[in-house]
Amino acid sequence: MSSSLVETVDVEAPLAVSWALWSDVAEWPKFLSHVKDVVRIDNRSFSWWLSLPGAEKSFTAEVTELIPQERIAWKTTDGVEHAGVVTFHRLSDTTSRVTLQIEYNPQDFVERLGALTKLDSTLTNYDLGEFKKAAENASGRNGTSGA
Repeated sequence: MSSSLVETVDVEAPLAVSWALWSDVAEWPKFLSHVKDVVRIDNRSFSWWLSLPGAEKSFTAEVTELIPQERIAWKTTDGVEHAGVVTFHRLSDTTSRVTLQIEYNPQDFVERLGALTKLDSTLTNYDLGEFKKAAENASGRNGTSGA
């Protein structure tokens, strides 16, 4: 069984702010709640350690496409198998949209349960909400506008 996630958040922050926050690996654990650590291996590869409901996971991912202020795509090369892309869209001088798409194959009971109950989607939406708050704070916004 293959599973897909596509989630979007509108951010009251300029595109450059959203891009800068997401493209900085050191910031990921601050807004991706399940990410405990990310270590850069080289210019294109990262090791990830996750704490998910009912499981600890790790993987190595390789950036497969990087277009500044537009998109970052990746695929795993070891560990939890998945691929994804995050895209950035300018809505106005002060507003941006971030869309996250992930394709994965749930491997164990916990992953299958997360896909079936849409817990994976719920966690992704929560994390995008945290990203929104961080980006809006970084741009001097108060983060009270709706998603």
